[in-house]
Amino acid sequence: MIACDTSSLSSYFQGETGEDVEAVHGAFRSGSLILPLVVLTEILSDPKIPNRLVAIVLAFERLQLTDGYWQRAGEARRVVKSKGLRAKLGDALIAQSCIDHDIALITRDDDFRHFAKHCGLKLA
Repeated sequence: MIACDTSSLSSYFQGETGEDVEAVHGAFRSGSLILPLVVLTEILSDPKIPNRLVAIVLAFERLQLTDGYWQRAGEARRVVKSKGLRAKLGDALIAQSCIDHDIALITRDDDFRHFAKHCGLKLA
């Protein structure tokens, strides 16, 4: 299984190009794409999302939260922020979901590299 973040999934749906989009496409076709719950929420909150994409997104398997998730996500965000680095809340939540399940993340968002360097996130 492999997860993707909102930026890569949105880029895939918009027909953009890039290594991340190719990785999303491959994972989608092989049935190995799994969504962190925050990504599901971010995608579904887009007022411009077509109904056909809503159905596709809802069909993806999802990473479930584990006990202590919220605390670990807060601690991971604190670690990154304590280094003077950018750590958006949504990114911390997505990163922690992947860390908890030991699943790599497909992303085009450079901010995730901070979670990879300091918190153990695996990037695809």
